[in-house]
Amino acid sequence: MRSHRGMILKRIGIGILCMVFVLSMLAPLVAFAEENSAGAKKEFAYIQISIGDEQEAPVFKAGQKVSELRINVKNSGNVDAQNVRIEPNIENASDWPFEMDQLNYLKNLSVIKSGEQTAAVWGSKEKPLVVREDVTGKSYKLEFKITYDDGEKLYETEKYVFVKTTAKEKPSEGTGSNGDNGGNGSLTGGNGTDTNPSGGDAGADVFGGVYTSDPVMTGGSSGGADAGSSSVPRVIVTGFETEPAEVHAGSNFKLIVHLKNTSSRTAVSNMLFDMQAPSSGSEGAAEAPAFLPASGSSSIYLDGIAAGGTSDISIDLNARADLVKKPYSISMSMKYEDSSAAQYEAQSSLAIPVVQEARFEFSKIEIAPEAVAVGEEANISCSLYNLGRVKMYNVKARFEGEMIESDEQFIGNLDSGATGMIDAIVTAVNETTDNTECKLILTYEDDAGNVSTAEEKFELIVMPMSDSGDMDAMMNIPEEQGGLSIGWILAAAVIVIIAAAVAVTFIMKRKKAKRLEAEEEELFDEVERSAEDEH
Repeated sequence: MRSHRGMILKRIGIGILCMVFVLSMLAPLVAFAEENSAGAKKEFAYIQISIGDEQEAPVFKAGQKVSELRINVKNSGNVDAQNVRIEPNIENASDWPFEMDQLNYLKNLSVIKSGEQTAAVWGSKEKPLVVREDVTGKSYKLEFKITYDDGEKLYETEKYVFVKTTAKEKPSEGTGSNGDNGGNGSLTGGNGTDTNPSGGDAGADVFGGVYTSDPVMTGGSSGGADAGSSSVPRVIVTGFETEPAEVHAGSNFKLIVHLKNTSSRTAVSNMLFDMQAPSSGSEGAAEAPAFLPASGSSSIYLDGIAAGGTSDISIDLNARADLVKKPYSISMSMKYEDSSAAQYEAQSSLAIPVVQEARFEFSKIEIAPEAVAVGEEANISCSLYNLGRVKMYNVKARFEGEMIESDEQFIGNLDSGATGMIDAIVTAVNETTDNTECKLILTYEDDAGNVSTAEEKFELIVMPMSDSGDMDAMMNIPEEQGGLSIGWILAAAVIVIIAAAVAVTFIMKRKKAKRLEAEEEELFDEVERSAEDEH
């Protein structure tokens, strides 16, 4: 009985010792957890810079004197950012759109309290920033290095903003009297007026887009029905049309000419017409006619036209591919006879407008940065090459897509062979999905004001706001937050308890084994003593 009570007391003592051991092991961990938890409550400061809230990027013109460049620096953290310093990160002078007239552009902003912002300002009315003369009209990415501390640790991050520039305007060039812009009073579709291109009589008949000279007798007898009278059979061109209605450079078309015999008494017959287009074009092709017969000859034969009657003639022509957009003339000579075999000649001139379609290409679309988060901005730029022979008017570009927002950019007029710059800043508003895409929409006008549209697709990766975060700030999280979490501490406590339980079990088994061994020895001794007493 006494042995059993002692055994219970021993077990209680061993349990108390194990509890003391476990508590001694957990005490440092609990203290560390409390310290770490207190440190975790300490928030960190990070910096986010922007050019004003909900403001457009500023636009600077070449040679302009800028009184100030203002960059708003905001502390979006939960503790004050101290000793804030910001300076442009200029590796190459070409990355900075202003003249480098200072040795140091560093600005000290002192303290920025949590949730507040202050402005870093470069330039002043007395000493403005001067925009470089050679800026090309593109957007510039201005990078800034920012350093600050939270009272314990120093941090450094880099941020960027975009500003726009406008290239220096070139002096306007005179078009001269022979420019290819269509000129004033040019003949279009037979509804304009001609300026007597054949040098005929000032009293000649002038119709819409057509000039006809007075007929001249070249041979034969003047006797007959009209002998002694002053009546002369005159054949005139009353108009023309083309099939198709618009003649495109490099295409075939049919020219249909409407004729009328103005004499009410004399018919004309044995009529021969010849179409000749004057040389036109540029460079090596300047000696070739603007229009050539698509097949056969340039001559057309017609049996005759009754007195006061009308008739049509037609010819298939080809417009040369390198013709610029403007009206081109065709000279038509006429030979015919009256009823008395008197021969006449006359000249007519037609003005046929030629349409040259715009032809252009986009360069590779550059996106910086290639991936942005919702709420961030990206710079998208590319070049527009006018490869055609016509001028593009009022060229505009805009970027569309479910995940972005941007303003329309006006490029202006683009001459043949010129290059235009498309450079815009877009704001990410939605996350990119599998079915979303972005488009560059280009609109332009021809010299008649007709609007055309073209599209170019591109890809832009927009990440969720929570995924991107402020990466620089995340890299600069103070080390105090890097301690063990409560979960790790609990896991460690469980491991210690299990280890203690294993140790207690092992100790109790050892005690039990020793006790059984002692009882067996005591029983053996009693048996031996009993045997000796019997003997």
